[in-house]
Amino acid sequence: MKPSEQDRPQALRTPGAKTLQPRRALEGIAVSAGIAVGRTFWLNRTARLKTGIDAPPLSSPEPKRPVDYPREEKRLEIALAEQRAEFEAAEQRLRFAPMEASLPEQAELLEIYIMFCRDPRLWESACALIRRESLRAEDAWEKAVRLAAEDLQKINLPYLRERSEEIMALGSRVAARLRGAGGTPAAPSSQKVLLAHDLTPADILALEPQNILGLATEMGGLNSHIGIMARSLHLPCVLGVTGLDEAVEEDCPVVVDALKGRIIVYPDEAELKEYEQLRARSQAHAPGTDPEARLPAHTKDGAPILVYGNIESADDVERVKAWGGEGVGLYRTEWAYLARSMPEEEALYADYAKAVSGMAPHRVVLRTLDLGADKRTGEHAGLEEDNPALGLRSIRHSLRYQDIFRRQLRAILRAGALGRAAVMFPLVSDPEEFRLAKNILEETRLDLARQRIPQAETLEVGAMIELPSAVLMAPALAREADFFSLGTNDLIQYVLGVDRGNKYVSHLYQALHPAVLQAARLAAEAAIQAGIRICVCGEMASDPLSLPFLLGMGAHELSVAPRFIPAIKRIIRHMDAGETRALLRLACEKSSAAQTKTLAEEYINRRMGTETLPFNGITGRANG
Repeated sequence: MKPSEQDRPQALRTPGAKTLQPRRALEGIAVSAGIAVGRTFWLNRTARLKTGIDAPPLSSPEPKRPVDYPREEKRLEIALAEQRAEFEAAEQRLRFAPMEASLPEQAELLEIYIMFCRDPRLWESACALIRRESLRAEDAWEKAVRLAAEDLQKINLPYLRERSEEIMALGSRVAARLRGAGGTPAAPSSQKVLLAHDLTPADILALEPQNILGLATEMGGLNSHIGIMARSLHLPCVLGVTGLDEAVEEDCPVVVDALKGRIIVYPDEAELKEYEQLRARSQAHAPGTDPEARLPAHTKDGAPILVYGNIESADDVERVKAWGGEGVGLYRTEWAYLARSMPEEEALYADYAKAVSGMAPHRVVLRTLDLGADKRTGEHAGLEEDNPALGLRSIRHSLRYQDIFRRQLRAILRAGALGRAAVMFPLVSDPEEFRLAKNILEETRLDLARQRIPQAETLEVGAMIELPSAVLMAPALAREADFFSLGTNDLIQYVLGVDRGNKYVSHLYQALHPAVLQAARLAAEAAIQAGIRICVCGEMASDPLSLPFLLGMGAHELSVAPRFIPAIKRIIRHMDAGETRALLRLACEKSSAAQTKTLAEEYINRRMGTETLPFNGITGRANG
């Protein structure tokens, strides 16, 4: 018998409802892993509909009324100044917050928004529209912002397209202020799942983070600034959810499944129970409280595995240490370039020195700029490429713009004098390319020596294995490199020919596909034969179902988001390295990701026994 609304758990009841609402599942892109269960709170929904900034301009049959040009320009000037002041206050709160509450990356993002409010091109465009078309300040501003966003959308780069969405959202805030609806948005008074058509970090900063269970928006993608902030705050977040505006009401029960990239509206009772258990397991181990977090990760048969943390800024080192990390396996240095104008050597040195000295005596592996494709600086945004993912990116970008590359290498070498640093080059395609980069590094080292500037006595140099060509050339590369780092995110994408950020084909992005496992095994075998270490730093490293195969191919090190370190260590301690080698051989003989996933699940369940996993698949995309 179908349960009545009265029989339904309180979390699922709809206020005033007499019948059960139909369950719906909406697909999106998971950008910050986790699970949130709760009721919805729509942010600025009414204001957005009134503003209509994402809609095309409407022609009006009414004759234009006389416009007081100086008055409208003054109104716009005041609104921009007020918005800028709001951003500046938020930026100062972040910069001077206690360490555990600070978000330095977001302070840098707010600097971009402050610059947006000062942009003379937007100001001049809006003022020209006021005078040329006799528009009120809010209408002129909306049109100026829309035109600027459209210019960015014409460039075939996902990163810039997502920036255009953020410009639209910021423009909406100023327009709402001009219409008398500005200022701090209405905030939830209790814990809610926050929904919006689009969001900026400033929207989140205006709220109380403790009242936000999770986030979902219709706009946005992997590279959105809101995704960066959600990861910093450890908030489950799914962006790019098609149909969110129309399908989800205010104050209705939802699940944000940011492991698999979906929103479940009106979940049934079995789903709710399952997700509540999964959420509880994922939150069971807070940083610094897990007594096993600092224990070494040795397999049952004694194979030692080092578990590192991935970071995006020097401040993240404290999180790595708090979660029990044994070093930094991936420092994504490009975020400093994306969040601010082209940094000088001293600024880079300060960041790297803080990370290396803060992690000492443990190792910090700095990845040189992984720019290009969907990550462009303003200096290179005008570069036109038909297929950026296969174009001037990563190490190719650095070899072309050697002044930028040498500046970064100088900072890395100097920071290496303060601890144990290593460097690795991303998206290496063959040994010749790797040698070119190493030669520039050696030239930079000699320059510093001539200038008598302290630098690292020794600096390990690694190659990231992300391309099929690097896999096939792995034996030759292993003779040149001090270590390999498997960048599984790109490796999966290039082996399978799938854009994981494309919602139409993202289901084909399968980490456990036999072709991916075979490619990774080939690279690992080459490294082991050459006597160099191999690390895995992509999402596969934090996926429990991938772990048996990574250990089976002989990975010495895993580098994951800091909060996953205790869970990964715990799972490793349940595994047997000899068994995982046999399991990998069997998996490489299979013909589908579903078959290899079944193998992994059976092995994990057998090895973990009655102990439940902290996460039932930390990264949904990795599960295939």
